[in-house]
Amino acid sequence: MKKNEAKSRIEHLSAELKRHNHNYYVLNSPEITDFQYDLLLLELQELEKMFPEFAQKDSPTVNVGSDLSAKEQFEQFPHKYPMLSLSNTYNIGELEDFSNRISKGTDRPFTLTCELKFDGTAICLTYKKGKLFRALTRGDGTVGDDVTRNVLQIPSIPKQLVEGSNFPDEFEIRGEIYMPYNAFDKLNYQRELDEEQPFANPRNAASGSLKLQDPKQVKDRGLECTLYHLLCEEPVAPTHTQSLEKAKEWGLPVSEHFKECNTVEEVESFITFWDTERKKLPFATDGIVVKVNQLAIQTSLGYTAKSPRWATAYKFKPEEASTKLLSIDYQVGRTGAVTPVANLEPVQLSGTKVKRASLHNADQIKLMDIHIGDYVFVEKGGEIIPKITRVDINRRGFDIVPVEFPQNCPVCGTPLVKDEDEAKHFCPNRDECPPQIKGKFIHFIGRKAMDINAGEATIEQLYGKGYIKQLSDLYKLTEVQLLTLDKWKDKSVANFLKSLEESKKVPFHRLLFAIGIRHIGETTAKNIAQHFKTMDAIAAATREEILAIEEVGEKLADSIIGYFGKPEHLRVIGELKEYGLQMELDNTGKSIESEILKGMTIVISGNFTISRDDMKALIEAHSGKVGSSISGNTTYMVAGEKCGPSKLSKAEKLGVKVIGEEEFMNMLKN
Repeated sequence: MKKNEAKSRIEHLSAELKRHNHNYYVLNSPEITDFQYDLLLLELQELEKMFPEFAQKDSPTVNVGSDLSAKEQFEQFPHKYPMLSLSNTYNIGELEDFSNRISKGTDRPFTLTCELKFDGTAICLTYKKGKLFRALTRGDGTVGDDVTRNVLQIPSIPKQLVEGSNFPDEFEIRGEIYMPYNAFDKLNYQRELDEEQPFANPRNAASGSLKLQDPKQVKDRGLECTLYHLLCEEPVAPTHTQSLEKAKEWGLPVSEHFKECNTVEEVESFITFWDTERKKLPFATDGIVVKVNQLAIQTSLGYTAKSPRWATAYKFKPEEASTKLLSIDYQVGRTGAVTPVANLEPVQLSGTKVKRASLHNADQIKLMDIHIGDYVFVEKGGEIIPKITRVDINRRGFDIVPVEFPQNCPVCGTPLVKDEDEAKHFCPNRDECPPQIKGKFIHFIGRKAMDINAGEATIEQLYGKGYIKQLSDLYKLTEVQLLTLDKWKDKSVANFLKSLEESKKVPFHRLLFAIGIRHIGETTAKNIAQHFKTMDAIAAATREEILAIEEVGEKLADSIIGYFGKPEHLRVIGELKEYGLQMELDNTGKSIESEILKGMTIVISGNFTISRDDMKALIEAHSGKVGSSISGNTTYMVAGEKCGPSKLSKAEKLGVKVIGEEEFMNMLKN
């Protein structure tokens, strides 16, 4: 390769890998598989060895990928010990080379430990005097996001260690927060019902969940944790495995799936065993981590700029299969989004038989040049979601047929529409298209919406029998009608009717979310409800008044105006009001103690004598608005202990007044 070609290729690979790192660590939306990423990284490493003069200072070959969020979202703290990544290989033979390098680096006998590599997001926990003090993400390896409040919602992570178990006064322990398959399925099912983009795999779901702003939402995500690396001033044991046994005695969640090996052959046997057995586990694994067991030897071997010399990871190759694409169905969702779904010749993949796979949208079909009758490669992202990765061109025949995306809704026949900046086609016939009507009801009864005791099957029956067509019809249902449903008896009817009555007490902001205005999520619904106070005020608002709400854009404003501009929607809202549903903010049960903070936006940062949630509730109780970040609209910043320096700096720059907790409390008293 010529020098100018090498320079150009190195620059291209560096830029691409940085982009993929951002997609993976920050956006939780990878475009390529781990295997494809590792191939690009390997190519860059080889080119940098051949042409070191072109290697960039911040090359992905020497820098750890960063998951740091915007400083306004999470406070950030330095790691006491650098939090690096592992080198990896897909070749078992290279483990022999790894062992030989260890032998050359030490004259002492050593053993190797093998552990399952959990496919989650890295976490570093600090315990002081037996209590969980802080939880940091990997960040950029030097600094991490403080996600302690969210980690406290994960049941398997102890807040207090087992008393009397002889743990150090202070130590760090690192591990992986992951999402089991059943929790992942449940989360993605709900996201699909809400017409939200499903997570590609459990790792992305775990990482995204850990960065949620509301700890209560984290609690509902079903996250788990396993810990695998203990760090303290003085080792608690001479070996890694003995340290983990100590951690287990203290009550910390340590994986049971590890083994101490004397030879590389034993390591290979462990890998071979788990390459098959991992498919039976209730969580995702993507490899085996191999470490030197003796801590003194680990210390003597040290680190490279990016990874420890005493550990490496063997990565399992993603399982894929080639099968024939028989046809494509087009499913219509709650908001009218049309999703193409491939029907495949059944093929065995990761222990299950795959018959269908999502094709996402028309652009994706065009990009992969997919035809009906093609043989396509199917892979399970995160070992759970079937996806088509590419066409098997070598098996392409002459009987293939181009895919023609429908111009009309496959259910109601209405011409489809597609915005220039959106990938999906939509059916605009929201009030007459059957799948959209049913989807609207399924969303309405959801736990985060009206929390009505029914499911998808119940909605199917009620709609099929003609009992429901608009949301207010739910409150018109009679016992006689309900007893005609399949397998419904008196108790089922009573439970359903009771939950209908209970739903009338659901707070206004949840009702606003439940009625299914496109682009309104849970948080947005709350912000809009707090701004306008009543449903009537929202219905009467102008586009400019809606756009005045922080974090509300033009699309959402147009969606709200469009929704309340239809007489049939106003009629349904009117009927829901007659049935006693909460149409005003004051009916949420939150008492307004004063209007001292009316018109003010307050941002809080740091720790206070009360919880952060209680601080927010206090602001709202005195008619103030809680801001998520410092801006020109911020009235005060209330700074507690360990206040984020970035927020203080931004407040100073924008001239926002900073007050302490005591001054804030005195303000409320006065």
